[in-house]
Amino acid sequence: MTDARGKERTSFAVVTVAATTGSVPRAAGSKMFVYADGRSSGSIGGGKFESLVIADAVAAMREKKPVLKAYPLHEGESDSFGAICGGEVTVFIEPQLTNEALYLIGAGHCSHGIAKLAAECGLFVTVVEDRDELLVELPPAVVRISESSPANFIASHELRSDEAIVIVSRNHEIDREALAAAVGQTGAGYIGMIGSRRKVRLVFDDLRSRGVPEGELAKVYTPLGLDIGADSPAEIAVSTIAEILAVLRQRTARHMRFAGE
Repeated sequence: MTDARGKERTSFAVVTVAATTGSVPRAAGSKMFVYADGRSSGSIGGGKFESLVIADAVAAMREKKPVLKAYPLHEGESDSFGAICGGEVTVFIEPQLTNEALYLIGAGHCSHGIAKLAAECGLFVTVVEDRDELLVELPPAVVRISESSPANFIASHELRSDEAIVIVSRNHEIDREALAAAVGQTGAGYIGMIGSRRKVRLVFDDLRSRGVPEGELAKVYTPLGLDIGADSPAEIAVSTIAEILAVLRQRTARHMRFAGE
């Protein structure tokens, strides 16, 4: 089984010099790519001007909105930053946003159902499992991570607000340790764990004994999903994905016939 750790979502913005006047470092049409972590490739002029554009591009990705902005490259303007080229550059910043991500701990029947539906919904899906024979059966669009310790994987991955982690492994010990790692993440948009109410109580009691704050446990969605009477893996997938999308997108998950009231 090939380890797929290098396959990660990468949000980026396309930065284009839309218009210029006077003396400027690059002509209209010049492009640069800016990534969410501030890295860039290509250049639209370098120097302080480019560093300001990179900062604005990172902000645009965070706000998920395109930006059209003029940058004066001459002295005497109130918003000048010391450039002396003499011209002005108008830049169009266009965020290229990725869909939400789902990290599944475990590759059993329920996980397969959730992974399949999530991929069909356009989510970036990663499944973490130590049994390689189960990973090979997953849909082609799913990233597979062969990992003997899901808790270590979670601890090493900084979860973001548009990312969900769902714990559906084969036993409660793996789930418990994975959840212990997950509640230590401050940026996750959704954390869920499958299980009966008895299992949830036992796992939570153990985490409380380790000093996990009650407020962190209250953020965990467990048992998983919306109450639709789900029974089969496919139905559990529908219930779970509906809940995840509602939480990540900050929707109420109420009946559409009442949505306008």
